[in-house]
Amino acid sequence: MVNRRAFLTQAANGFGAVAFTALMAQEHTRGADQGLAMIQGKHHFPPKAKSVIFLYMDGGPSQVDTFDPKPLLTQYNGRNPGELFEVAPTQFNNNGTLMGSPWTFDKHGQSGIEISSLFPNIAKHADKLAVVRSMTSKFPEHTSANYFLHTGHGLQGRPSMGAWVTYGLGSECQDLPGYIVLNGGLIPPGGLDCFGNGFLPATYQGSVLRPSGNSLANVRRIEPTPEIQKHKLDLLRQLDRQTLERYGQHDAIESAIANYELAFKMQSAVPEVCDISGETAQTQAMYGLDHEFDPTKIFARECLMARRLVERGVRFIQLTCPNVGHDRWDQHANLKVGHEQNAKAVDQPIAALLEDLKQRGLLDSTLIIWSGEFGRTPFAQGADGRDHNPFGFSIWMAGGGIKGGTVYGATDEFGYKAVEKKVEMHDLHATMLYCLGLDHTRSTFRFSGRDMRLTDVHGNILFDILA
Repeated sequence: MVNRRAFLTQAANGFGAVAFTALMAQEHTRGADQGLAMIQGKHHFPPKAKSVIFLYMDGGPSQVDTFDPKPLLTQYNGRNPGELFEVAPTQFNNNGTLMGSPWTFDKHGQSGIEISSLFPNIAKHADKLAVVRSMTSKFPEHTSANYFLHTGHGLQGRPSMGAWVTYGLGSECQDLPGYIVLNGGLIPPGGLDCFGNGFLPATYQGSVLRPSGNSLANVRRIEPTPEIQKHKLDLLRQLDRQTLERYGQHDAIESAIANYELAFKMQSAVPEVCDISGETAQTQAMYGLDHEFDPTKIFARECLMARRLVERGVRFIQLTCPNVGHDRWDQHANLKVGHEQNAKAVDQPIAALLEDLKQRGLLDSTLIIWSGEFGRTPFAQGADGRDHNPFGFSIWMAGGGIKGGTVYGATDEFGYKAVEKKVEMHDLHATMLYCLGLDHTRSTFRFSGRDMRLTDVHGNILFDILA
């Protein structure tokens, strides 16, 4: 059998012709790949979800102001927290008094889940959500906490969860990357390594797209004719062939070959998926593309593109927050204005995404995850902010495999630390993989002398929130 590398080193027509042939045979190839995946047993058990949309709330939303109401916190507003419970060191140790939430909480849906007035639109979908109120992290500062959230490890260099998912399952889409990050304008602390492939082959790293304008640099052909482009691609083939003949197998070269093939197909696929002019005016308004607040427009476009990417079979899509004019959800001061503006940017678009996926029959096969890297303290930092809090915070999940209208776990009466059904980041990752039909203990890659995995030697599936 001749593998792709050998074929490309011997073929006369080069990368352009190979990629063009693959593009023309996309539908046939997609079906064959799906069948091959099942024969090879890539799913360890029947999947509930085919794809993931990760709504990443960069900076750490406050759990006691969003999805974890604490009436006692309001009752003791202004009291010294040290008089009521032991206060652990915080990131900046500028601790003020207990601070009740500036927002009200109401019960929503048949499930009666209590959600802050920050999210009037998401609250309409309460019965779709599984809210986890006992999430924890091992790290109190952004960079390590971001690596932990994205890769299951607090240090730089590990594969991200998107890379693990595409490594385990591949993609149903032949002309777009399997792992796409939609850049709303804020790359998180930790940088692009949050979306990296680590020790996995380079083809599994996240591809960053902008939700508007020139979505991907150099994706459009700059040569005046396809023939000139083909000659350039053929030159690259010759250079790679010479390198392979000299050095033998090499992941970087193999990944470059795969990237050339994919890049050729993306020249038509990326502009098409980013062109939302064919969406109805009603759909665009539902997402908030006509909103007066520019950050809402940006995130609306991200959410709409996420739905379009799911329709095309992209496996893992991550959305990052837009710039609202000051820091992300990281409100060390001016909590009220900061959280209100961040919520205003994402509330309507996320609600529209849930509704749109439901209407199109895609929600049951799409796992939605909403999470920051940690939460915030129930007491003030200074006078009107909240410091980092990894001891207990809230996330939610919805869609493929998730039992909606569910609340899991609890923090203490002040919303400071998880005290009931404590959840670790590895548990989130294990549950995500389970919904995709993967056993997290068997999704491994041999590296540095042992079988590595996203959950390392940890992870428990949260069966109580599964449908």
